[in-house]
Amino acid sequence: MIRDISVEEALNNPHLRWVDVRSPGEFADATVPGAVNVPLFDDEERARVGTAYKKQGRERAIQLGVRIVSPKIPSLLEQVEEATHGGTPLIFCWRGGMRSKAVATFLDLADRPVYRLTGGYRAYRQYVVSRLESYDLRPRLIVLHGLTGVGKTDILKRLAQDGIPVLDLEEMAGHRGSAFGTLGECRPRNQKMFDALLFHTLERFRDEPFMFMEGESKRIGRVLMPDFLEEAKMAGIPVIVEASFATRVSRILDIYLRGETDLNRLQKQVSGAISRIERRLSPDVRKELASQVEERNWRRVVEILLKEYYDPRYQYSQEKVEGEAIYLNADDLDAAVEACKDLWSRLKGTSAPLSLPSS
Repeated sequence: MIRDISVEEALNNPHLRWVDVRSPGEFADATVPGAVNVPLFDDEERARVGTAYKKQGRERAIQLGVRIVSPKIPSLLEQVEEATHGGTPLIFCWRGGMRSKAVATFLDLADRPVYRLTGGYRAYRQYVVSRLESYDLRPRLIVLHGLTGVGKTDILKRLAQDGIPVLDLEEMAGHRGSAFGTLGECRPRNQKMFDALLFHTLERFRDEPFMFMEGESKRIGRVLMPDFLEEAKMAGIPVIVEASFATRVSRILDIYLRGETDLNRLQKQVSGAISRIERRLSPDVRKELASQVEERNWRRVVEILLKEYYDPRYQYSQEKVEGEAIYLNADDLDAAVEACKDLWSRLKGTSAPLSLPSS
């Protein structure tokens, strides 16, 4: 039996397995975190049905859709079964229309319990936007500040692996928050997907007393942090992470060169990123950077960029929190992570002033 269910009901039902039956292109643009894609039409088929609808009307479009889908029905049922691992499928398309109805009907005919999302992905997106506009953030933020390369992101990832509540905004945005933020393995996300990932993470940790995050700027790549989170960041507990210059350079090289095999592409990407900030560099610095990029002397490129561009910019923002901040040396990342976990435990157990060893 098919049961229609609202977004709020669906999000509060942990036994449902979200199945996005939109085309692969729609799914890649944005979907519900954790959803699997079992497309009723591929991108080319969807375009054909859409064209038929516009030129020949709804009935002809439905006829074409039936001809396309009919041979796929056994495969679609198998894909849903495999994707849901025995859980109850929740089927959704763009507006909760014919595509989700068709797949839900196939499952119902196969005596498979099935839910269908009322209003589809569009209703889900509207729900997320509405919630984020007036979100009641309960955990207090522990905010990691520090110069580029000190290891803030690595610390957050290790804390998350150990089960500590973390908001990794750069991961959600698919961007490292700088002019070079899309180099390497990052895949930039749009605002729709960022909002969804943020909302689900906030809901997961809504009853925690504290949560770690990095002191990001409001814009991270293609996306914007919501106002309430920016305000909570400013009111958070500041932790200034420090590391030696040599350590920072080595970490940056590891992050951006990790797994990179196409050095010609990397050279073009680095040159393009430098061109976006070159107006803030002196002619002599631009000349030296161009020379080092040409020689692929990446260590020297990083050293120049840190000294001449990143450190002066981030030092200014860091000075705003230095007076009341906790200091953390991160030359040894393992020790830094343990210190953060200790801070987390002490914050949960006491209201007394806290401090970490200064570098």
